[in-house]
Amino acid sequence: MHSAADWNDQRIFLAVLEEGSLSAAARRLGLSHPTVRARIEALEKRLGTVLFTRSVNGLTPTPMAESLREPVRAMAMASDLFVRQASAASGEAAGTVRISVPEFMGVEVVPAMLARLRRAYPAIGIELSLSDAPADILAQEVDVAVRTVAPKQEALVARKVASIPLGLFAAQAYVARRGSPASLAELAGHDFVGPDRNRRDLALAGGLGGAGLRERFAVRTDSHPAQLALARAGLGIAVAQVPVGQGDPRLVRLLPDFELAKLDTWIVTHENLARLPRIRAVFDSLAESFRTIAPPR
Repeated sequence: MHSAADWNDQRIFLAVLEEGSLSAAARRLGLSHPTVRARIEALEKRLGTVLFTRSVNGLTPTPMAESLREPVRAMAMASDLFVRQASAASGEAAGTVRISVPEFMGVEVVPAMLARLRRAYPAIGIELSLSDAPADILAQEVDVAVRTVAPKQEALVARKVASIPLGLFAAQAYVARRGSPASLAELAGHDFVGPDRNRRDLALAGGLGGAGLRERFAVRTDSHPAQLALARAGLGIAVAQVPVGQGDPRLVRLLPDFELAKLDTWIVTHENLARLPRIRAVFDSLAESFRTIAPPR
């Protein structure tokens, strides 16, 4: 290594590494393609190594680039944390809070909760990360997380806030066309919208009718918001969180006494952040909102 690497070049390197191409990294960063190419070439020269090789499939990271993935990602998270920490004076419920939320909740559940939060704390800004993969709270990739799996790591502060029932829903137009099943056995004559490759969801769906259910999926996708959107369009029956489905006049709950499962939900933060006013405000506000829709059991 001939000289210190500039953080901006490292940020561009991370974007190329994660996106797989110069053009995609340029779009992500709001830079031009030539600028990204020039900065990568400059970084390679500064480090005295090759970071990417070109192929018909795009850019392939070299072993050296792969060895730098975790350090540069840790630096990016630390930089983001630095900005968030500096966004508010101590003692005030103000500044930026980054929240990780499962995709479905981020689309269908949490927006109304954040509106309530912002009315109570207008000086708090939110960065919302939607992913079904758990964010790394120990590395403080995010400040607060909504999780549907019980956290086990030490150094985390967690509160169970909801037990959300899962039920069956279909569009009113679908029910008018195909009828409403009166029992689980009658589900065999219906179309479903369900998971594609997600093993956890496929195992859950197996409780609706055994091994033959996959053949009755009219559309398969692992995106939970997409599943509900497809059900709203009348393509079949979908599993959805009961408070969401019942709150949508376009949907009808089928077999209303049937619950496929309960989705236990926790709010989680790092113990080092728990006493910061802005983190505590977000943590408590989300906890209260979730308890309102489906109290924990």
